[in-house]
Amino acid sequence: MDNKILIDDRAEELLERYELAGSRLKEIADGEMSDMGEALQLYFQRISSFLTGCLDLYEKVSAGILAGMSFEECQEENRSYYRDILPDHYENSFANPDFAVKTLGEDYGKLLCFLYTELRSLRVYAFEQDRYKMTILLELFLEIYGMFAGDKVTHKQLRETIYWFLYDYAEEFCAGRVRQQMDPQLCFATDIIMNSDLTDLRYLYRYGEYISEDELETAEYLNTLPEEEIDAIARTFTEGFRRGFVLKGVDLTTKSIVNIHYHLGFERIIRAVILQFREMGLQSVLFRSAASTLNKKQNIKSGYQSESPNEQYEYDHRFDDALYLDKRMVDRKIDCMKKGYEAFREQAAGYAGPAVMEVFGRVPFSPVRKETACRLSQRQQNLSVEYASLASELANQYINQEERSFSIIAYPTPAIGEKFPEIFHEIEKVNNLDNDKYERIHQSIIDVLDKAKEVHILGRDRNMTNITVALQPVEDLSTQTGFENCLADVNIPVGEVFTSPQLKGTNGLLHVSEVYLEGFCYKDLKIQVEDGIITDYSCANFPNPEEGKALIEENILYNHPTLPMGEFAIGTNTTAFVMANKYHIQDKLPILIAEKTGPHMAFGDTCYSHSESVRVFNPDGREVIAKENDYSRLRHESSMKAYFNCHTDITIPYGEIGMISAVMPDHYQVPIIVDGRFVLEGTMELNEAFEGEEPGQLSGPSTMEDQVGQLTAKDTGGQ
Repeated sequence: MDNKILIDDRAEELLERYELAGSRLKEIADGEMSDMGEALQLYFQRISSFLTGCLDLYEKVSAGILAGMSFEECQEENRSYYRDILPDHYENSFANPDFAVKTLGEDYGKLLCFLYTELRSLRVYAFEQDRYKMTILLELFLEIYGMFAGDKVTHKQLRETIYWFLYDYAEEFCAGRVRQQMDPQLCFATDIIMNSDLTDLRYLYRYGEYISEDELETAEYLNTLPEEEIDAIARTFTEGFRRGFVLKGVDLTTKSIVNIHYHLGFERIIRAVILQFREMGLQSVLFRSAASTLNKKQNIKSGYQSESPNEQYEYDHRFDDALYLDKRMVDRKIDCMKKGYEAFREQAAGYAGPAVMEVFGRVPFSPVRKETACRLSQRQQNLSVEYASLASELANQYINQEERSFSIIAYPTPAIGEKFPEIFHEIEKVNNLDNDKYERIHQSIIDVLDKAKEVHILGRDRNMTNITVALQPVEDLSTQTGFENCLADVNIPVGEVFTSPQLKGTNGLLHVSEVYLEGFCYKDLKIQVEDGIITDYSCANFPNPEEGKALIEENILYNHPTLPMGEFAIGTNTTAFVMANKYHIQDKLPILIAEKTGPHMAFGDTCYSHSESVRVFNPDGREVIAKENDYSRLRHESSMKAYFNCHTDITIPYGEIGMISAVMPDHYQVPIIVDGRFVLEGTMELNEAFEGEEPGQLSGPSTMEDQVGQLTAKDTGGQ
């Protein structure tokens, strides 16, 4: 099949418009300019030169010229395109809101900065040979240029021009996004993976994405591994996905497609994954992380992606929708998405779920907050929350959440440091720990927790955590349980027991000295909880406490005024914890692994969001009954009231834990962890991973009696 992602009859019909736009752009780029002021002339000349480069790229891809370029030529072409937003050049880029506002003024700066950022998506459309999207974006640019070449342009006129473009073409982008996630015939990335010589690293430049040394070194390293190792890595991933259906009691043969999310450079593994899913009867759908503002969610990426050329650039544009978001646009986007689902109703019914391969290794990003960057108003924050709820509800109308599954796994990239090969193999071991061993250990913890009314967690040393988590009562211990025994199936690696806590009675302070969440490093993160609801929060990322609050509001609360605690868990993967300490990569672990290295609390929806009626059983045959809370119980009344469409895990590492104890109805406390070590009978072999640790790293009492004694003293002081 031809690997052009969007073969569309309209593209040929638009040839005349496309060529006319190209001719006009060249005139502007070559210096034909009306008297509009030096700053605006500079802007339009730069952007038109950039756009003519995209047109040239389209022709080179179409003629096969790009495929014949040398590796060095491919690399230079890639760097040339992204040079403008790389950190060394970003200060003087019109994609930088500070520079745009300083150069063009407040009225024009933000809007023209947004325009340039949106126009940068032409690169991927050139690679995908999508002449239609290229044409409409070029015409938008020329329309705005024409406005400035004529009479004085007001801020309102400029904003309305951009608004109505997005509104008019929302179907192309929003319905098109649904198709990208559901239609196996859109095989642009699949063709690259399955038909390329993966030992020739030029294949990476066929995506049109930024290619850093990280992607190149990852692909080069994976090419050194034997085929059986690649297949084994893939099998851990795909088997986790398959086991998810077994656990739910859902027949996988009724499903037909699976989404694969991955990072460029891992194609050799993804090729094996695609073949293994074919054996299960599933076609793989691979889609690019969103290119259009209409499909983006802050700076969070979903789909296949590469390393960011500049995280500050993406952070600066995370709320560009503030320039156009209103109720009419929300309704328009939802209506267009519905058309997309209607067109691919059959594929949506056969959707098996996402298979996500995460990566980690980069130093956590500490953003600079700019006054010139767009911000959502309070009204827009509410609309953003409303849109997320409506979009989720719409997806659930076409995709039965109770009959789909997922799998998620993570591997490091060379950005993690010179010991990358060692760390990669250590992560392989972590991802393949003994399920049977952990099932037995977890059961020891669950047996105690099922009898408790609450769990008490205290930090130690600088960690000020002091929180009580109320547990939902288990009425029949012989057939029911409150905690899920989480093994290495959908959520890899193995290593936690978790529950949906009872909100009333869940009170206290959660504190973590440093935690890495969704690409951001939070320092001294503190969250105060009353009756299971966040009432206050802070972090020490900025000198101004209000900036820290804003960071949390945007990236943990996702613009909700507050969130409930949707999950409480005890992570048991001491092997992963010790490995991270050994290689000093604690701050680089993704949530997926970090959440297994200590107790964690998640805010937002429960782990069973939209699947509350699915019966879940632990390996011992007992049914998990703690799957909902006071909010999710409202789902029959209104999904808008029931769900928050976010779920953020925050982990306290073992090294910061003073005590975790199960508090019985008579207030007797059974210690589970004391000073970072497991002390509950049946769990002590988890401490074997700590053997050989340097003294003081996790120093703890040497006997069970001493541990319980310390627990009593610490607990009294903490209260």
